[in-house]
Amino acid sequence: MLNRFFLIIVTLACLGGFAASARAAEPFAAKQEHEGLPLKPVELFHLGKFTVTNSMLVTWIVAAGIIVGAQSATRNIKPVPSGAQNFWEWLVESLYDFLESMIGSALVKKTFWFFATIFIFILFLNWFGLLPGVGTIGWGHQDAATGTFHIDRPLLRGANADLNLTFAMASVFFVCWIVWAIQANGVGGVFLHLFGPKGKTSGILKLLMIVIFFIVGWLEVVSILFRPVSLSFRLFGNVYAGEIMLESMSNIVPSLSWLIPIPFYFMELLVGVVQALVFMLLTAVFTLLITQHEPTESAHH
Repeated sequence: MLNRFFLIIVTLACLGGFAASARAAEPFAAKQEHEGLPLKPVELFHLGKFTVTNSMLVTWIVAAGIIVGAQSATRNIKPVPSGAQNFWEWLVESLYDFLESMIGSALVKKTFWFFATIFIFILFLNWFGLLPGVGTIGWGHQDAATGTFHIDRPLLRGANADLNLTFAMASVFFVCWIVWAIQANGVGGVFLHLFGPKGKTSGILKLLMIVIFFIVGWLEVVSILFRPVSLSFRLFGNVYAGEIMLESMSNIVPSLSWLIPIPFYFMELLVGVVQALVFMLLTAVFTLLITQHEPTESAHH
């Protein structure tokens, strides 16, 4: 379980990096005219043809912090946990019990490693983006008119405010979803789940239902293909909007820029939990819908 946890953390961090490298940030000259948080991350340096951006740097820092923290907390397991071990055990057990009550014991044993990692990774990324210095330390220029210093190339950026990472996480889920669906139903079972008629009918009505559910199946295929897009844009949009709001609150009254955003910081702490929970729940529900078999179980869930 722990090895899978570390593997998926590293995979998500790397995939977010590759996506950001493929969609290289716009030149510095174009950034100077942009007010507020830009949509694209800022290039920091290059490793050959691989572009390292400020959001990638945050992703790697958080991933390394989670791995080191989990390793150190579980290196010497104590029968009566305390400190960091107590926190990680409480977090993992709470997530396991919560998911088990939703998707069942059989499915949670197979998929918990992914859902728990997604929740923890997104949560700590969201909270890390609220730390002082993220987005406010970097390279910039002096405004001659006002005498203030403007940051044009921040060293750090909220990672989930970068669409590259959120789409990478959604794409990893989509691949896992396909594997779990085939494992649970087989290729033929997945096809019947999408296009097969539901309910017990006979005669002409059965033929009509076959045609109707075949058409509905194609609509379901389109819906499934758009799931990575909707998952990635939902998380990206909420986090990006939160950062824009905090920046706007800081600029309303420059002399009170340290005070006005404080209430909104507390709200963003809650939003960070909610968005991590929503992403995990949606992926868990999508998995449940494709793997469940019994009609009574479906009605219950």
